[in-house]
Amino acid sequence: MKTQTINNKQEVASKTERITGSEAIIKCLIAEGVDILYGYPGGAIMPVYDELFKFQDQIHHVLTRHEQGAAHAAQGYARISGKVGVAMATSGPGATNLITGIADAQIDSTPVVCITGQVPSHLLGSDAFQETDIVGISTPVTKWNCQVTKSEDIPEAIAKAFYIAKSGRPGPVLVDITKDAQFGELDFEYKKCTGIRSYSPVPKTKQLAIDAAAELINKAKKPLIVWGQGVILGEAETELKTVVEKAGIPAAWTILGASALPSTHPLNVGMVGMHGNYAPNKLTNECDVLIAIGMRFDDRVTGDLNTYAKQAKIIHFDIDPAEIDKNVKTDIAVLGNSKESLAMLAEALTENAHDSWLQEFKKLYDIEFESVINEDLNPTKEGLTMGEVLKQINMETKGNAAIVSDVGQHQMIACRYADFNITKSNITSGGLGTMGFALPAAIGAKMGAPDREVVAIIGDGGYQMNIQELGTIFQTKVPVKIVVLNNEFLGMVRQWQQLFFDKRYASTEMTNPDFVTIAKGYHIDGKRVTKREELADAVKEMIASKDSYFLEVCVEKEDNVFPMIPAGASVSDVRLS
Repeated sequence: MKTQTINNKQEVASKTERITGSEAIIKCLIAEGVDILYGYPGGAIMPVYDELFKFQDQIHHVLTRHEQGAAHAAQGYARISGKVGVAMATSGPGATNLITGIADAQIDSTPVVCITGQVPSHLLGSDAFQETDIVGISTPVTKWNCQVTKSEDIPEAIAKAFYIAKSGRPGPVLVDITKDAQFGELDFEYKKCTGIRSYSPVPKTKQLAIDAAAELINKAKKPLIVWGQGVILGEAETELKTVVEKAGIPAAWTILGASALPSTHPLNVGMVGMHGNYAPNKLTNECDVLIAIGMRFDDRVTGDLNTYAKQAKIIHFDIDPAEIDKNVKTDIAVLGNSKESLAMLAEALTENAHDSWLQEFKKLYDIEFESVINEDLNPTKEGLTMGEVLKQINMETKGNAAIVSDVGQHQMIACRYADFNITKSNITSGGLGTMGFALPAAIGAKMGAPDREVVAIIGDGGYQMNIQELGTIFQTKVPVKIVVLNNEFLGMVRQWQQLFFDKRYASTEMTNPDFVTIAKGYHIDGKRVTKREELADAVKEMIASKDSYFLEVCVEKEDNVFPMIPAGASVSDVRLS
């Protein structure tokens, strides 16, 4: 085995041998520890699939029913496992069908490597059959991409792809490989990439910044932590807990940050954002120091930036320098990996408690409980609510399940009411808001954590966007639990139409098929619940099943999700009704 140094710092992983480019692709994936691959074959990627057939004892290929499903499944796998998810598709429509999943992974910082086939290099630019410029198309929604036209360039391209996808702030990478590069031969030697010139994925945390942040926090009377997914991506859950408990600071979360601190922790004060909890939203505009950790001040969290936390000193912990001052002006910026920076912060903090400040959160929680939460979880109305379905799931799973939610009212209800006792338990489409995400993502999540219960919470609208992935569940026998909360509407859009468009329900009412019969057509057992007295036994049966299971719960058609901050309003204007 030779050891050598090239422009990119690399570690030798295999001996030199003469093989085809397509075999090299498979061997690169194996060298990177890939054991599951999601994809859909086609002409331009067929040589790779031929090689994959020979290595099926080392890499399990999951044939999804649509390339978008492959991308979302790779996301679900990555989000729950912490590894890089991998998706593969052919050229043209196969490659373009990956784009929604790639864009979703980009905005939610999910490490995914996508490999696409491409027409032979001599046909590039000729409008050949199934040719698209996937590198040009994907450039705005990838962390990095490249096109490979020579077989000898394949190992380095894939090594860089995995390094870039996982390092620093994670994200999706696409490698497009022409068919002649797949057929061509090379002297194969794989070197894992450990660094790239001019690319510094993790800024060094400066002690001066830590000391300045600690001084502000130690003097604060009304500090508030808002953490995001950066804590989970940095594997800094323990460090966050230490900081929160040592300084006695109330801590709130963005939807992608959910589960980094258990739902039951006494200093966990709930979710911020458009449908977040009343107290952390209102008190954002009353805190004196706001400590943002691994979050990007998304507009759904901040509302009107002109009124957002203007009274507070802002401390922003983030691995990505581009996020500093992007939306909210920062007083102290602490760059670096959250695990390291929070450990340094914990050392610099003094023991503290903020009992009277915490009481303000408790008072506002009590108001929200009486106005919203109690009716969601313990309804007096005849029809079923989404909240009581989540309550029943919590009871059966003891808060240990991974909840994979789609996008809409059910997503907000799931984020608000699911109990999250274990990290990496809330898997959803955050920044892009992709309907159709949950079903394929749940497949990937269950494969990424086979010992965990995985429950997909989906609306009747989003469910039908990727319902074909029931075929993937049937073929792979992956035991995903699927819950469709059916209100016969595109619920979130209908809620906006009710509140802001004088109840003009334009193109939001759904005429749905028999979902249980469709599930049974894929040999997935299922049940439909229409009455409250049926719910507990149905959920119990679903969770007890060792196989995949489909549960449709018919809920109130025109229930709304509150609290709610109207679009463009201040977080102080959060509404309870």
